[in-house]
Amino acid sequence: YTASSGIPNFPTYVSVGLVDDVQISHCDSITNRNEPKQNWMNKAEEEDPGYWERQTQICLGIKPSFKADIDIA
Repeated sequence: YTASSGIPNFPTYVSVGLVDDVQISHCDSITNRNEPKQNWMNKAEEEDPGYWERQTQICLGIKPSFKADIDIA
């Protein structure tokens, strides 16, 4: 997770999922979606309907705590 503040046209929150140093997912405050970055990750939705929606909710659920941390800093 990464949070930022005051940078024009840059997301205030970014989350990237990695497996063995390969990016498999991406979520940010501009798209407000957690999305697969590898074709094989699309199978997650096929095998577990609603997977990406749940991952999006997890991603967006963490966002407020990162905003609070930036506001404190």
